[in-house]
Amino acid sequence: MSAASGGAAAAAAAVIQAAKASGVIVRMDPSEFVEILTRQKEPLVVHATGGLFTTNYQYLTSYKGLAFFTKSSVPLNLPRGTELVYARSIWVPGM
Repeated sequence: MSAASGGAAAAAAAVIQAAKASGVIVRMDPSEFVEILTRQKEPLVVHATGGLFTTNYQYLTSYKGLAFFTKSSVPLNLPRGTELVYARSIWVPGM
């Protein structure tokens, strides 16, 4: 693992840990999620796929101390400069 990918993994873990610690995860529509990303210079997004019979695309990011989550039936068109970290899964309480 390179230093860059190690740093990205650590940042992704920090997003998830912050969500666990605060217990606040904002679920939103995919278009609103992309809007949150456009407010950031170089957003970090954790991405996973899921689904039993049909594939869904899950995204998690942090912005101003809150964790934002969305799920979509199609891959999102993320803004230029988005750093994408792939995860095996994203677990969101009550999902």
